[in-house]
Amino acid sequence: MTRTIVASATREIIIGFDQPFCVIGERINPTGRKKLAAEMIAGNFDTVIRDALEQAACGATMLDVNAGVTSVNPNETEPGLLVQTLEIVQGLVDLPLSIDSSVTAAIEAALRVAKGRPLVNSVTGEEEKLEAILPLVKKYNVPVVAISNDETGISMDPDVRFAVAKKIVERCADFGIPAHDVVVDPLVMPIGALGDAGRQVFALLRRLREELKVNTTCGLSNISFGLPHRHGINAAFIPMVIGAGMTSAIMNPVRPQEMEAVRGANVLNGTDENCTNWIRTYKDYKPAEGGQAIAAPTQVNAPGEGNGNGNRRRGGREARMARG
Repeated sequence: MTRTIVASATREIIIGFDQPFCVIGERINPTGRKKLAAEMIAGNFDTVIRDALEQAACGATMLDVNAGVTSVNPNETEPGLLVQTLEIVQGLVDLPLSIDSSVTAAIEAALRVAKGRPLVNSVTGEEEKLEAILPLVKKYNVPVVAISNDETGISMDPDVRFAVAKKIVERCADFGIPAHDVVVDPLVMPIGALGDAGRQVFALLRRLREELKVNTTCGLSNISFGLPHRHGINAAFIPMVIGAGMTSAIMNPVRPQEMEAVRGANVLNGTDENCTNWIRTYKDYKPAEGGQAIAAPTQVNAPGEGNGNGNRRRGGREARMARG
């Protein structure tokens, strides 16, 4: 059974087909958040601190950390800022972290100070990226997100995206990186623009699980891009992708509707043993009058308990999907 191990200094999490769904909190990301970007540039990390603590309290399994505040000279500005942000976050919570950057120097700088076993987010099928990122993944013995696009861009053909994923897994093997340390992002397309986007990703996930035997992730909210009431679509999407084999997602754990879908899927998938986490979270939950559910459970999880484990990037990806 494929198992990807990530860890903080004190906590180990397993991503796998027989494990609770791994919720990777997306909020520490200035992409598309001008106020957060301005704060981080100014050295103000109040929002970062609040987002880290809130996501942990709401049940995130991991936290994604991104410091891409500007497209101007990112090789100069991003490494130091990412290190600073990472150190602040890992000093606040004991959750494993995902180091999220398209700048190789920033990833390398963050790996030098990261505690435990973080996830590198990400590498693509572009040869230049493979040659830059994979030696770092091997050197620091960490898992990596493999995004299914290459020099030709993002293909609308799911067979092409599978072929790119296969190429990345094979190139990882060339560097001595095992398949269980590769978490493939098959690239979820917006359902509002591509009517069979859902069916595409379900089929892709089954192939990735059965043929490549790899764990998978995605920018969850890409599926609902451009639609009204996006959280309803996201919540419907979650159990379907879990059923098709997806084992993690970069998403917003602060949204109760989406976290309910995750927890419910874990119960029905048999990865919340004895319904323990569901009962702990919702034992005092009561619907409002008229059948309208209250906005949030009366009890949130302790940090790291959101999925019952015993033991690129929302804004950037959405923008990229919109352009596609």
